[in-house]
Amino acid sequence: METKRNFTGAIIVFSLILIAIIACLFFLPGYEGQLGFDATIFPLLNAIFNCFTFVFLLLSLFAIKKKNITVHRNWVFAAFGSTALFLISYVIYHYLTEPTKFGGPVWLKYVYFFVLLTHVLLAIVNVPLALLTMASGLTRKVARHRKIARWTMPIWLYVSATGVVVYLLISPYY
Repeated sequence: METKRNFTGAIIVFSLILIAIIACLFFLPGYEGQLGFDATIFPLLNAIFNCFTFVFLLLSLFAIKKKNITVHRNWVFAAFGSTALFLISYVIYHYLTEPTKFGGPVWLKYVYFFVLLTHVLLAIVNVPLALLTMASGLTRKVARHRKIARWTMPIWLYVSATGVVVYLLISPYY
């Protein structure tokens, strides 16, 4: 049964606040204190969380193709969980450290920046899309859920896959 709740306004506000917080990280000075551990573990964790998200999304896609809504929902929850862990790790790393400079050959630098730029821009788009898709699914607005999910799924898969690619391209320079 479809629920009358509408979370669109809250999702947009949350998305804007989240994106603003992440953007601010790049303008803050790096943490000056002693860490007591190697902070470069965080980018590896980010790549692992992105990889998990990608796999969970594929499993959710396969489940819904088989019309198994319960399994689909559980894999989507897992994808949101791994994405949340990624976000926590990402924020901690970028709060504690200065941005890493790409040190590879010029031709690869262009590839890296293209992948990074598309990854970041689509990640920004994906935040509200994923939340709207999930909200419409949880409130049983099936037609709306399907319509939004047709955009959300490929974008989220791209963002999670390119998150791993970005890590692989920059990891030698941490």
